[in-house]
Amino acid sequence: MARKYSKHGSRDAYDSDDQEIDASAPPPPACWLCERPCGATVIWHHPVPKSRGGRDTVPMHPICQNMLITTFTNSELQRYGMDASLLRIEPRVEKFISWVANKDPDFNAPLGKKKGR
Repeated sequence: MARKYSKHGSRDAYDSDDQEIDASAPPPPACWLCERPCGATVIWHHPVPKSRGGRDTVPMHPICQNMLITTFTNSELQRYGMDASLLRIEPRVEKFISWVANKDPDFNAPLGKKKGR
């Protein structure tokens, strides 16, 4: 027969603990590319691709990562390195950032396919 209550106390005690944890949770990190706060899904992206020796990771929205992947080659990303400000002045990225600026942090949309090279 199933227990009506937990051996370790009532369910209410667990609920109050969860609320305290949520209240003290740190704010979501800012996206490396668009600088908006990240939503529920945070992608840890290698600005310098791992295939090019990159080790550092930065938080990003999934849509921002998709934009980088579909727009730039690995060698182009390696040239930009960890400096997101250089990427932001690129016209394609600047247009994307102005478009996504007013979207919800969890917004995601298909951006197209990577162009053949």
